Amino acid sequence: MKRREYGPISPVVPSLILLTAAAVALAGCAIFKRTNPPQVTLAGIEPAASGTSEDLESRMQLRLRVQNPNDAPIEYDGIYVELDVQNKSLGSGVSKQSGTVPAFGEAVIGVPVEVSYLGIAGEAMSLLTGKSLDKVTYKMRGKLNSPTSGALPFESQGELNLADVMTGK
Repeated sequence: MKRREYGPISPVVPSLILLTAAAVALAGCAIFKRTNPPQVTLAGIEPAASGTSEDLESRMQLRLRVQNPNDAPIEYDGIYVELDVQNKSLGSGVSKQSGTVPAFGEAVIGVPVEVSYLGIAGEAMSLLTGKSLDKVTYKMRGKLNSPTSGALPFESQGELNLADVMTGK
């Protein structure tokens, strides 16, 4: 069997291989660019403007301030939130609202939340037993759905001044 001999490799071939490898690496970085999760805080609570309440629940509108710590805008097409008050589940809600949080910017998103009267009654009983609740602690968790980045989870906690909540501030 005769061995076939090839001529010298053209200088273009290694350059093409290197160029192709660099293009694939850059494309991979663009696809897997890390998106930092949004910072979401409770900006306010209001009675829901519309919607029906069932016998054991009421509707409130949470105003959530969403801050984008990234250098690219975050498009969103839905949000889910769970709210705990004084370490007890108070309610949860979803919104199909869509929009964009600008790069290094913020937006306020309204989310209707179903609140259990039983949960509210439990907290009212705490007041009757002598616990002073001028301020209550809350924890909030959920996800902001992005068609480009997928579900972006968030979690935050803080304190609410009950006098401000009762007066709608």
